[in-house]
Amino acid sequence: MPKAVSFAMPKIDAPTVAEHRANQERALLDAARGLLLEGGADAVTPAAVGAVAGLARSSVYKYFRSGDEILARIVADSFAEWGAWVRDAVDRRDTADDRITAYVRVTLELAAAGAHRVAVLGGGTPGDPAGRAVLARHHRDLAAPLRAALTERGDPDPELTAALVDGVLGRAIDRLDAGEPVEYVTRVTTEFLCRALRIIEFDH
Repeated sequence: MPKAVSFAMPKIDAPTVAEHRANQERALLDAARGLLLEGGADAVTPAAVGAVAGLARSSVYKYFRSGDEILARIVADSFAEWGAWVRDAVDRRDTADDRITAYVRVTLELAAAGAHRVAVLGGGTPGDPAGRAVLARHHRDLAAPLRAALTERGDPDPELTAALVDGVLGRAIDRLDAGEPVEYVTRVTTEFLCRALRIIEFDH
């Protein structure tokens, strides 16, 4: 009589297979994010991500086709989280002027907390036009609440004005990265932009 063949089922650490896969994917993304912040984009390889997450490299390929795909997902998730925080802070304000200053403040607060580092490290290089185009699209989406507030207050060119505001914020973030206090940089930047945009009343 032939022996029965037994098949080892993969261990499922969740109530359903879908939840198990979601948990595994989250573990891989968390591992990749840590590698990115510690070692830059080159550190994010399927083998390295799997090792940190406790999975074989072959298992990583069930979720992501390459290190580049993992990086793209990390950056997209980072911008989605950032955007949610920005929208929440802006939407709680009553006037367009208050929404603009809220956008400025929350952007600098998040940058001071390191939220932008994932985008900077994983968003491609000057020699990667496709990666830079995706990063530019993410930045444009992030600034949607700012453009809406500028439009509401009658700005003649909200697209250009929003780009100029984000340019100022970019330089302010450089100062934060250099170690200047977030309270000081936020106050000076907010006051500068309020003068430039002729926002008379704002919270210090």
